[in-house]
Amino acid sequence: MDFKPKSIYSFVATFIVSLGLFLNLNVLNAQADFAALTPCKDSPAFQKRLNNSVKKLENRLKLYTPESKEANFLVKEIAATRARFERYGNENILCGKEGLPRIIASGQWDRANEFIIPGILFIYITGWIGWVGRKYVRYASTTENPFENEIIINVPVALSMMNSGFLWPIEAWKQFTSGDLLANDDDVTVSPR
Repeated sequence: MDFKPKSIYSFVATFIVSLGLFLNLNVLNAQADFAALTPCKDSPAFQKRLNNSVKKLENRLKLYTPESKEANFLVKEIAATRARFERYGNENILCGKEGLPRIIASGQWDRANEFIIPGILFIYITGWIGWVGRKYVRYASTTENPFENEIIINVPVALSMMNSGFLWPIEAWKQFTSGDLLANDDDVTVSPR
């Protein structure tokens, strides 16, 4: 099934329906049961993992003189390990019976910091990378030797595109409304079946 919007109206309708589904309009939220999970700060297994991790690093620390660079690295590593475990405990993250933190991807807003926000950031960053790549390929196609410019990247041009690429959602919308984002059906090669 091919999706080929014939007009801006079909795209807008698809966007509104997708947005409605994403925001769960007129849908009752299901509440997941997390009875088997406990907050990490209250989990004995989580505390045991912290103690074991720190103990291993402290045992390695005993092998070095206190002023050595290895000892300094291990002291910093112990502090970072304690800070990481403390952060998990303070962020209301839930742990399983074995003491490992769990990511709750249920869509509940009180758990947005675990999955929704990183997911949106992932989509934004991958869109940025894709948009800059598309922009560079379009630039390369206008040069004297396009195949060479695709293989040997013109770094100053690519860096300027990367710096302006953070506004890719706005640029994509502008190109879509102007008709420059999508290729005409005549320009797309289709293999015969």
